[in-house]
Amino acid sequence: MLNVPVFLVLGLILVAGFIVIKKHLHIARRERLMKQPFPREWEKILQKNVALYQHLPPNLREELHGDINIFLDEKRFEGCGGLQLTDTIKVTIAAQACLLLLNRKPTFYPKLSSILVYPGAYIAKQTSFIGDMPVQVDSARLGESWSNGALVLAWDHVKQESMDIEDRHNVVLHEFAHQLDQEDGRADGAPILEQRSSYVAWARILSREYGELLQKVETQHQDVIDSYGATNPAEFFAVITETFFKNPEKLNRKHPELYEELKLYYKMDPLRWLPDNIC
Repeated sequence: MLNVPVFLVLGLILVAGFIVIKKHLHIARRERLMKQPFPREWEKILQKNVALYQHLPPNLREELHGDINIFLDEKRFEGCGGLQLTDTIKVTIAAQACLLLLNRKPTFYPKLSSILVYPGAYIAKQTSFIGDMPVQVDSARLGESWSNGALVLAWDHVKQESMDIEDRHNVVLHEFAHQLDQEDGRADGAPILEQRSSYVAWARILSREYGELLQKVETQHQDVIDSYGATNPAEFFAVITETFFKNPEKLNRKHPELYEELKLYYKMDPLRWLPDNIC
């Protein structure tokens, strides 16, 4: 008669086998989606709504198409505040989220399951303090990245900033940069880097640049990096990600070491494919 340890061993073997099979099927599904033809209607949406897409080299466009297929297959979109979801909304958001994954080994934001989309700015509760007393106040928001698997966006700002190549802000890039930052369980402005040795230069350069931005904000000096980046290191990383893709020439000119760190992390150089008159 089988004893308990044997049952345990058999159970562990079955569980391990299930995990291996599930992982294999997951990888195979992604490979199929990556090669799946990209709908012509979706490409028209990108041409109209995503200005950065129009300047991507052909190889990056093709990679982006496959990433979008996977992203839309794995993530759930929810319309909030009466917003009716359309392919235009989902494809526009997915394209910019996947832009941050190009040329890398994409994990497709493993902790993210839902994208909540409002028609415009929405109201969220925020805790403020009067002395030592916490007080709940209403705060207007354009986007939020939560650690519980959800991300929130305001569609009117998504569309405006996505279509305008000269708009230096991009709420989608900003919030999905937060998702990259949060993959290791901490929102601290230090995303997961490929090489352990890379953290030394990352910490040195970003700490220095963050400190310099704090000083500029305190003395009311403007910089190519938006002052919101001085809020904390997590916001600094999200803001410089926006700047890297939306104003690369000036970021490279004013902060060359910072630009180089972002170029190494994102494994791309927007200066190579954005026209000079836009940069």
